[in-house]
Amino acid sequence: MKKLWSSLLPKNSRSRPSNRATLTLLKLAGRKNGPASDVAKLLRLLQNYLEPEQIEEVYRAYEFAAAAHTGQQRLSGEPYIHHPLAVAKILAGMRLDYQSIVAAILHDVIEDTPTAKQHLVDEFGEEVAELVDGVSKLTQVQFESKAEAQAENFRKMMLAMVRDIRVILIKLADRLHNMRTLGALRPDKRRRIARETLEIYAPIANRLGMNSMRVELQDHGFAAMHPNRYRVLSREMRRARGNRKEIVQKIESTIAERIRQEGVEGEVMGREKHLYSIYQKMQQKRLPFREVFDVYAFRIVVDTVDTCYRMLGIVHSLYKPVPGRFKDYIAIPKANGYQSLHTVLFSPYGVPIEIQIRTADMHKVAEAGVASHWLYKSGSDSSVAQHHAREWLRELLELQQNAGNSMEFLEHVKVDLFPDEVYVFSPKGEILVLPRGATAVDYAYAVHTDVGNGCVAAKIDYRLMPLNTRLLNGQTVEIITAPGALPNPAWLDYVVTGKARSTIRAYLKGLHHDEAVALGKRLLDKSLVHYSLSCSKLPAPRLTQLLEELNLASLDELLAEVGLGKRMAPIVARSLAEKLAEGEQLAPPFSSIPLAIRGTEGMVVTYAKCCHPIPGDTILGFISAGRGIVIHTENCNNLNEFRNDPDKWIDVQWAEEIEGDFPVELRMDVANQRGVLATVAAAISALDANIENVDMEERDGRHSALLFTITVHDRRHLAAIMRRIRRIENVVRIVRKQS
Repeated sequence: MKKLWSSLLPKNSRSRPSNRATLTLLKLAGRKNGPASDVAKLLRLLQNYLEPEQIEEVYRAYEFAAAAHTGQQRLSGEPYIHHPLAVAKILAGMRLDYQSIVAAILHDVIEDTPTAKQHLVDEFGEEVAELVDGVSKLTQVQFESKAEAQAENFRKMMLAMVRDIRVILIKLADRLHNMRTLGALRPDKRRRIARETLEIYAPIANRLGMNSMRVELQDHGFAAMHPNRYRVLSREMRRARGNRKEIVQKIESTIAERIRQEGVEGEVMGREKHLYSIYQKMQQKRLPFREVFDVYAFRIVVDTVDTCYRMLGIVHSLYKPVPGRFKDYIAIPKANGYQSLHTVLFSPYGVPIEIQIRTADMHKVAEAGVASHWLYKSGSDSSVAQHHAREWLRELLELQQNAGNSMEFLEHVKVDLFPDEVYVFSPKGEILVLPRGATAVDYAYAVHTDVGNGCVAAKIDYRLMPLNTRLLNGQTVEIITAPGALPNPAWLDYVVTGKARSTIRAYLKGLHHDEAVALGKRLLDKSLVHYSLSCSKLPAPRLTQLLEELNLASLDELLAEVGLGKRMAPIVARSLAEKLAEGEQLAPPFSSIPLAIRGTEGMVVTYAKCCHPIPGDTILGFISAGRGIVIHTENCNNLNEFRNDPDKWIDVQWAEEIEGDFPVELRMDVANQRGVLATVAAAISALDANIENVDMEERDGRHSALLFTITVHDRRHLAAIMRRIRRIENVVRIVRKQS
């Protein structure tokens, strides 16, 4: 028995399992196939680092899961228990703790069997049950669409991950084994799962620094998503590999020889880009396969950080560096904790050489990311990945609090799973990592939510710049705030981070609701005038009855729906009044008093961009579901298709006192003379009008057309501006542009 036992255990095993585990391994040792063989392989792996009592618990979980999944099969025909055992084996390779291994074996019992969560609590404890529940998909909940169900499932999983990061490690291992066994599914289902993997799970693995898992997920996803492209690229890669093998060996030996001459220790390895990264580069840069693959890549692993920088000098003295292609991810780690020196060199063979230089600890973290915490029992470098993961999880909680629904939450998270980063500095020299394309507003929200909400201007490299300025690597950014400043809806057009977008949207939703309630009250009061009623004098019993009929919780909800155009004010007014006097003949619900537009209604009253109505124009209001009232000029051509739908029209007029400025378009023909544009712009500014946009097109050799979008107070203000411009010598003609 001892001889057989020693053949099953690794030679360096420091502990012997309990009698039951010994008997289990002996009993399973002769099985070559089936679940028994899978359990034996798993237990052998666990013997490397778990205690005997913990291995007992893992085997007990296997017996529990096998009984729960009895009679269930995968589409491939094998017993279902193969899958959770395979997931546990992947995690055992990461040396995760025994609770994670137990949860991996049990991860489908809540979803796919009648087993309740409480049963798992009773059998294996609260910690394991929470892990299993976090990984399990939602059940018994109805959603309007499959996309909404998947988004809610993703939200639940991510929030469970915030509580315990092991949830996502189990989920990633689950997805990895599913990707390895996709062949048994229908082609359409394979593509759907592959797309989800490429868009969500592979980026999450990357965000957590788990490079090895990311690469395998991407390559499996690529093979399932684009099988023909994958096949062609694989064939071309095998063919090209033979031609370049000799050159790679020559470069590798040259670098190794120079390292020996300098008396530095380091291991040089030629590395190959994986298929999906080659495919992505071909797609993004429109390059043929030959140009992407003809880049020789090497990795040099050394002992200390100091040696990394010394090694950089050695390779730069061997081959000339390509300007602008050096990146120091040691001093400034990537968002996922990745650290390395990257440089590109000119080779004597006419193609560039990519080189990564890192320490052994950095290499471990680069491959395993947050899993290195368990795999290498933590350490100074692995804690970098842990720190960055915790920061990201904290941001996920903020996104969840601001997101309106699961679809929006998923959208924000996908935005944050970015491939490229920009590194910028605060005035105090602190480094912030943002996605490529981030603006000063994104930076402000990254510093703090209150800084983002109150920002009014930005200094980039100590110069005042617009808030929509895209940030570049190495810039110093200072945000200027002002008391009372509020988020601007226009920011949504250019912010890119999930945090900025979700915070602005959350603010605007609250603002939008308040404005909708105020407008709804005005619209309903206007319709109730005919019945000698107002919102403040509504009989409570009739109001309660109507709210119950409409399935609304409060009067504010009803007013918001009226203000947003989801319910017609005259119809609501009639419903409120119809039972007040039994048998009394009600007059028609429409009131002849137009609604006064003050310019302060906010986002629930919008001004059509086709005709740009301004105070003084004769106007009409069109009720649009979800947007409130859209104001058009009476002669707007775009109204023709709506004129046969009178229920959606509302009489409106400008109020006596109007606040704010309104955009209007002016078209003018000018002589092609130097300085004419500046002269016109100066005339507009002199009359207290703001220029929002200018377009210019050449009509012939002597004349050009200028199209200005400016803001004015009303028609009189506009008329004064047009008179001033007509007096300019080189202006041939000026008209207000309308549809």
